[in-house]
Amino acid sequence: MDSFDSHTIGLVSPAVNAFSVVPSDATDFEQVTRALYVGSAGDLSVVMKGGGSVLFKNVSAGSILALRTLRVNATATTATDIVGLA
Repeated sequence: MDSFDSHTIGLVSPAVNAFSVVPSDATDFEQVTRALYVGSAGDLSVVMKGGGSVLFKNVSAGSILALRTLRVNATATTATDIVGLA
């Protein structure tokens, strides 16, 4: 039973999908994220939904970053065990 099945999913709603992120300098995700979970600490280079790129330095293990991203770049990303939340 899902008590919230009839509710509209919005940006402040919890994620309803998750996927393992494989960093790539060329391949975008199949769906834009609403957040990224970083399992192991490091730097995170992302391409935002708006098209800009940004490097987040020293992201802590266990962090959830509320980011609408198209891609996690392989170049400059040292964080691992990344999960896309959508």
